[in-house]
Amino acid sequence: MASSPCGNSNFDSGLEIKTRSVEQTLIPLVSQITTLINHKDKPKKSERTLAAIHRVGQAVSVAVGRFVAVGEAIATENQELKDEMGQACFEARRAGDAIAQLTDAGSALPSQPDGRLTVFSDRTGMVKAARLLLSSVTKVLVLADRIVIKQITTSRNKVLVTLDHLERVSTFQEFVQIFSQFGNEMVEFAHLTGDRQNDLKDEKKKARMAAARAVLEKCTMMLLTASKTCLRHPDCESARINKDAVFHRMRCALEQVIEIVTEARSCGENKVLPASIHDGIRDFKCSVECLRENLYALSPQSMGSQLEALVERTEDFTDSAYTSHEQRQAILGLCQLARQDTQQLVHAWVEAQSAHAKEATEDMEVAILKTCQSVNDLRRELHKVAVGRASDLLKVHGEQLPLRALKAAGAEGNLEAVAEYSRKLTEQKEQLVETCRLLCHVSGSEPLEITCIHAEETFHVIGPQIISAAQTLALHPSSKIAKENLEVFCEAWESQLCDMALLLREINDVFEGDKRPYLSLPRPGKHSLTNLKTAKAVKLDAEEQTSMAKLGLELRLLSSDVDTEVEKWEEQEHDIVRQSQSLASMAYNMHLFTRGEGLLKTTLDLFHQAEVLSEEGLQLCSSLHIFSTQLVDEEKTLVVTEMEKLVALCQQLQMGAKSPVQGKTATFQKVDSSIQTTRGILAAVLSLLPLCNKLNRKYKSERSSLGSPQDWRERQDASTPVKEEGALNNKNSNGFGVKSLEQHMTSLNLLESK
Repeated sequence: MASSPCGNSNFDSGLEIKTRSVEQTLIPLVSQITTLINHKDKPKKSERTLAAIHRVGQAVSVAVGRFVAVGEAIATENQELKDEMGQACFEARRAGDAIAQLTDAGSALPSQPDGRLTVFSDRTGMVKAARLLLSSVTKVLVLADRIVIKQITTSRNKVLVTLDHLERVSTFQEFVQIFSQFGNEMVEFAHLTGDRQNDLKDEKKKARMAAARAVLEKCTMMLLTASKTCLRHPDCESARINKDAVFHRMRCALEQVIEIVTEARSCGENKVLPASIHDGIRDFKCSVECLRENLYALSPQSMGSQLEALVERTEDFTDSAYTSHEQRQAILGLCQLARQDTQQLVHAWVEAQSAHAKEATEDMEVAILKTCQSVNDLRRELHKVAVGRASDLLKVHGEQLPLRALKAAGAEGNLEAVAEYSRKLTEQKEQLVETCRLLCHVSGSEPLEITCIHAEETFHVIGPQIISAAQTLALHPSSKIAKENLEVFCEAWESQLCDMALLLREINDVFEGDKRPYLSLPRPGKHSLTNLKTAKAVKLDAEEQTSMAKLGLELRLLSSDVDTEVEKWEEQEHDIVRQSQSLASMAYNMHLFTRGEGLLKTTLDLFHQAEVLSEEGLQLCSSLHIFSTQLVDEEKTLVVTEMEKLVALCQQLQMGAKSPVQGKTATFQKVDSSIQTTRGILAAVLSLLPLCNKLNRKYKSERSSLGSPQDWRERQDASTPVKEEGALNNKNSNGFGVKSLEQHMTSLNLLESK
C-alpha cells in the first residue's frame, strides 16, 4: 500500500485559541474537513457524491493556498516570526495538497488499479491530513496574532515615552505641543485596545481590560487639568501631589493592559481574586449535591471544613461597623442554621455509608435539600444587605453635598472648611470602598467581581485626589485652572457613582436569573417522601449530550442574531427590545445546558427555564399587540401575522414544559422538544425585530415632523454630536473618551489666559 500523502508529522497542535477572530476563521475550515471525514461509507458512490467531495477538497486546497500566501507575506515583513511562520505555512500547504490528492475526482473510487489512495480507501490518511492542516493553520493564525500584540505594545511604549516628557515639562508652550502628540497616541492606543478587548474570548480578561481602559479614559482628562494646575502653581505642594497621583495611576493602567495582552506573569497578574461568598456557596452546594451520585466522593470532615471557610467569609458583613444589629443577627442565625443542617446531613450520610448504601437514602435526600436551602437563604440575606447598603449610599451621595461644600470652601479660600468637608468625603469614601467589597462577595460572576474591585480601587484613589485638588483651590481661590481641575475630579467621582448604579443593576439581574425557587428535588412540605424518588431530576449521558449539542449550537447562533438585531434599535429601553434580549439570554442558558455548562444543571432546571421563557415570550406578544395598534393596513397585518405564530409557539412550549413525563427516554424527548420549540420562538422573534424597528423609526419620524420647524432644526443640530459622543464614550467602543479628549485639545489655546 502506498504511503499516506501527508506522511508522518510531529507537528504540535496543542495551541490555545484566545481570540474570537482566530476561532471564527477556523470554523468554516473545520466544517469542510468534517464533511470530508464523516462521509458515509456506502458500497457504491454516485457521481454526485464524488463530485461534491471533490469540490470540497479542492475548495479546501485553494483556500489553504491563499491563506499560506498571506502567512508567508507576514513572515517576510516580520523577521522574528520568519522561521516559525515558514514551518507552519509549509505544513499547511503540504496538508492542503494531501487533501486535494485524496479527494481528486478522477481517482476518488473505492479501489484503484494503480494502487493510489483515495478518501474512501485511506480514511486514516485523510484524518492525518486534516489534523495537520488544522494544527498548522491554527499556528499561522496564532503567530499572526502576535503582530497585533506587538502593535499594542509598541503603541503603549510610545505613550509611555510621551508621558515621561509631559511629566517633565516646565512651560505652557512645551506642554501644549507635547500633549497634542500625547492625545493622538492615546487615540491610537484606544482603538487598538478596544479591538483587542472585543476579540478576547476570556470574559475575565475582557473585564480586566475594560477596567484598565476606563482608568485611562478618566485619567486622560485628569492629567490635562492636573498638569495645567501644576504649571500655573509650580510651588504648590498639593498641586504636585495631585498631578503625581494621576501619572502613577495612568502608568499602572497602561501596564495592566500589556499584562493582559501579553499574558505576562507580573505581580498584578498573579494577584488572585479574593474568595467570594457566592463562589463558596456554589462550591459547597456542588459538594452536597454530588452525594446523590457518589456517597464516597469526599469525607464528612472536608465538608465541615468547607462550610466553616464559607462562614468565615461572612465576617466581612458581620464585622462591618455599617451593618445594623438586626442584619448582623440575621446573618449569624442563618450561619448557625447552615451548620445544623450540615450536621444532620453528615449524620444521615454516615448512616448510609455504614449500611453500604449505593445511593443517597431518603433521609439524605431530605438533609441535602435542607442544607442547600439554608445556604441559599444565607446567600439571599447577604445579597439583600449588600445591595440595600449600596442603594442607600447611592441615594445619599446623589445629592453630592460634600463635593458641593468642598467646591464652595475652596473657591472662598477657606482651608478650615476644606479640611472639615474632606473628613466627611473620606468617611463616604470608606463606606463606598467597603460596600464595593461586599458587592464583590455577592456579584455572582468573575467579570462582575473584577468590576467591583475596579470600583473599590477607583473610590479609594479619587477621594484623596479630590481633597488635594480642593486644597490647591483653597490656596489659590482666584485660579480658574485650579477650579477647573477640582471640577474634573468631582465629575470623575460622580461618574463612578453612576457606574456603581449600573453595576448594582447587573448584580441584581444575575441574582434574579440565578434565584430559582426550586431545586433538583421537591421541597419538604410540598411533596411527601414517597414522591422524592420519582421527582428526581435527570442528567443527560454523554451520547444524549452530544445529540443535543447541534440543537444547542443553533440556539446560540439564533440568540446571537437576536442580540445583533436588538443593538440596531435606537430605543434600547423599548419593551420589545428588553423582552427580546431576555428571550435571547434565556435561550443562551439553554444552549449552555446542551454543553453541560452554565446555571441549568438538570432537566428540571431546563424545563423551568423553558416555562419562564414561554411566559416572557407571551409578554413580548402583548407588547407587539400594543405596538401594532399604531400601524395601518398591510404593516399591521404583517406584524399581527408573525405575532400569532409567536403566540402559538410560546403556548406550545409552555404546555410542553408543564406536561409530566416519566422515564429517561420520555425526559430526553421532552428536552429535545423544548429546545426545538425555543429555536422556533427565536426564529420568529428574529423575523419580527427588523420589521418592528423599521416601522418604529418610520412612525417616530412622522411624529417628529409634526413639531414646529424650529424644534425640528434644533433636534437636527443636536442629534449628530450627541450620538457620536455617546458612541465614542461607550465602554464597548474602540475609543475611550476620544470625543471629550478632542474637546479638551481644542481648549489648549486658552491656557495662557487662565
